[in-house]
This record gives sequence, C-alpha cells and structure tokens, in this order.
Amino acid sequence: MRVDNAVILAAGTSSRFAPLSFEKHKALTVVKGEVLIERQIRQLREAGVPRVYIVTGSKAEQFEYLKLKDRFGAELIHNPEYLTRNNNGSVFAAREVLGASYVCSSDNYFSENPFEAEVGEAYYAAEYAEGHTAEWCMTEDSSGYIASVTVGGENAWYMLGHTFWSREFSCGFLRILAAEYDLPETRGKLWESIFAEHLDTLKMKIRKYPPGAIREFDTLDELRGFDASYITDTRSAFLKSAARALKIGERDITNIRSVKGPLTEAAGFEFDTPSGHYTYSYETGCLEGEGTERSIQVYTKAKQERKGEPK
Repeated sequence: MRVDNAVILAAGTSSRFAPLSFEKHKALTVVKGEVLIERQIRQLREAGVPRVYIVTGSKAEQFEYLKLKDRFGAELIHNPEYLTRNNNGSVFAAREVLGASYVCSSDNYFSENPFEAEVGEAYYAAEYAEGHTAEWCMTEDSSGYIASVTVGGENAWYMLGHTFWSREFSCGFLRILAAEYDLPETRGKLWESIFAEHLDTLKMKIRKYPPGAIREFDTLDELRGFDASYITDTRSAFLKSAARALKIGERDITNIRSVKGPLTEAAGFEFDTPSGHYTYSYETGCLEGEGTERSIQVYTKAKQERKGEPK
C-alpha cells in the first residue's frame, strides 16, 4: 500500500539524556554533523513519504523552524498531555492523521534509509540480541506476525526504531485506544503495551535489521560511543561549568545519570569523575560531592523557562 504520511513522536522530555535534554530537546541533538530529527525527515522525504507530522510537547517551540516549507515542511501536532501520560497520549493527539503511516521515535539514527513509499503490512523494526537483553523482546508465529512481547529476554528480536501502521492496524488500534483512554491504568502505558495486550486482533510483523542499522542513544555516554566528538565537547553548558568548577576536562565526566525529584520531576543529574562522585541540582545550581559544595551559575535562562515543566 502507498504510505500516507509519517508521524514522529517528539513530545517526551527524555530525562535519561540529562543534562543535554534539559537544555535542548533530544531530537535536536547533532550526531555526526546532522540533527537527529532533520536526518529522519530528510530520509522520509527521499523515500517519497508525502507528509511528515511531528507530535510535540516538551520544548515544543524548538520545533517551529521545521514547519518552514523551503526547509523541511513538517506539520506540528501538539500533545497537551505530554507531562501526564505516556506516549499513548501522542498517538491519540495524532489520531486524525493516522492511516498508512510510519510511526517513529524522534531520536533514532538510521545508518541507511529504512523508509519506502510503499509497504505491504504493518511492522515493528527490530534487531537481534545475542544473550540477555532488557529490551522489549518479540516472538513470531508461523506467518511472521508478532505472537508475544516481553520486557527482557535472551537470544531474541527486540523492538528498536520505527514502525509502520497499515490502515487496518491504525483503525484497530485507535478503536481500542479510544475505548481504554480514560481508564486510570492507561495513562502510564506506552502504546506498545496496549498493542501487546491485543495481539490477537492487532496484526503486526517483525521487520528485521542487521546490528547497528538503527541507533538509539539513551544517555550521553551511549552517544559518546558512536560520536566521539562528545567525549571532549559535551555541548552542555551544565557539564562545561561543572568541569571548570572541578578543574577537570569534559572527558573526565562519565556515567551521567538523571536524578528524579518529587512526582518524577527531573531534579538534576549525577556523574563520576576520577576524583569521585558528584550530584548537580538544577534548582539550586549547586554541585555536591566528596565533601565539596560549590555554586555554579549556568544557563539561567533555561532554568527560568523550565519552571512548571516536570518530568
């Protein structure tokens, strides 16, 4: 069938990608010279996909330039519930345009263009894990349709990257989503969880890709493993200030992890250095660790804009 459009989900706050995602939306990260979402839009256009929609939420204003027709010509759909629902809210926000559609994550990096103008059946992209993995693993039946989905497994194909929804799949999924949307337990579910609960009626195949074809960077350390330029230049005002305060290089800041506050709000981040472990608080601007507490004044404008935006 002919592909109608692509829907790129870009509403989340990506707190695990701290502190870069505090300063700029993760989808706008430059990887090997290209902005992630710009590269994905270009690949969709080159494949002949006629319309691209971006579902925004966190830092929505940063995506406005993608609407320019002489550049990317994307159409923006705002998800007003991005802070209170999982990604099923973004799918619901895009319900009017979903048909024969690619449904993509905004932060994937595809080594080769995986998109096509015509696709046979609904599918979920996957790579194979040798040994144990904590990813969402799938099995398939004799016809190649997804038969089970489990979180974690071994020697299995796991969900990674884009999906294609046929018109039949979109219709079936949206019917189920509408029926379950207002249930309290639905609010925190990924759309994949809802799909996994209805495998008997929602038919989707596994599209298998070789190792490294699809990249996803959950943390800065993972990105550094693919784009070595981030080892010495993190592009982060917070990390640069921390490095100056500790009199170390940015390469010495490793194992960076988000710190959650009340109600899952991102309160800051923690990291390791050769001299010890440190924690940075967004609210106070203080770096604490190894008996040291010092105030770091960085990115004041971002702190002001962030007020009222929990994660």
